[in-house]
Amino acid sequence: MTPANPPHWSLAVHGGAGTMARAGMGEAQRAEHKAALGSALDAGATILSAGGSALDAVEAAVRVLEDDSRFNAGRGAVFTYHGTNELDAAIMDGRTRAAGAATGLTRVRNPITLARAIMEQGPHVFLSGGGAEEFARERLIETVDPAWFATPERWRQLEELKARGDGWFDAGLKYGTVGAVAVDAGGHVAAATSTGGLTAKRWGRIGDSPLIGAGTYADDRACAVSATGTGEVFIRVGAAHEIGARMRLLGESAQAAADAVIAEVGTLGGHGGVIVAAPGASPAFAFNTPGMYRGRADSAGLCEVRIFDGATD
Repeated sequence: MTPANPPHWSLAVHGGAGTMARAGMGEAQRAEHKAALGSALDAGATILSAGGSALDAVEAAVRVLEDDSRFNAGRGAVFTYHGTNELDAAIMDGRTRAAGAATGLTRVRNPITLARAIMEQGPHVFLSGGGAEEFARERLIETVDPAWFATPERWRQLEELKARGDGWFDAGLKYGTVGAVAVDAGGHVAAATSTGGLTAKRWGRIGDSPLIGAGTYADDRACAVSATGTGEVFIRVGAAHEIGARMRLLGESAQAAADAVIAEVGTLGGHGGVIVAAPGASPAFAFNTPGMYRGRADSAGLCEVRIFDGATD
């Protein structure tokens, strides 16, 4: 159903989904995460409210979250099994369906900015490892010493997981991937996603976040989507593209399409969530975990930040 006064622009952000529980998160920690999500919303909303593009808004919002060590992207990214930080990101412009992505980064401070440069300044969609970082240097994109990404808490999580010896990677289902989706005043959509992957990932594992159509997708004919969760299952479902396809071909609302795809992810044993932005409506959320760090805002006055499922946090 189309609202009586549909928003001219809208924005949603996420900071990952997982097994976080109310009982295990104190008020101060909740407040810190909500403030961080609020800062990302502010960065994007400032651009959109001034008539800026959805693409600029999602990049700005994700950069804020990449620089915040509370989330698994940029600074604060999780460690691989061998004790390194390897970063992935993707961005997509719904106007033309142009896209850019990078994986296996170890020195690029803001992977989402590199993803955008790949989209706008190079002949390819997806670059990896040393080649992606060579491209970053050629475009004068900021790089840092790999130690800049490392935090004591992420190292503790790696050591704890390896000491348990009960799985290949993070069995605690704490997906801290970050993302943003937006619709601008021109009705154009964009999506951006950035991640450090899974704690103790091995063999150059790549999840859904940098894969166009799996964890990131944008199409003006339907919506923009950013996902977080069990990457292997989101890849198999083609989750982000599937949401857009359901909206475009079946006429489903953003919420209905998102709910249907997350249900499908669940039937295959996957966990996580999505944020969806579509013209003429407020952003939608869908997740099958106890919580997802998330926020949304629009030109009609909506502004909220949430963590857990249910009516209140």
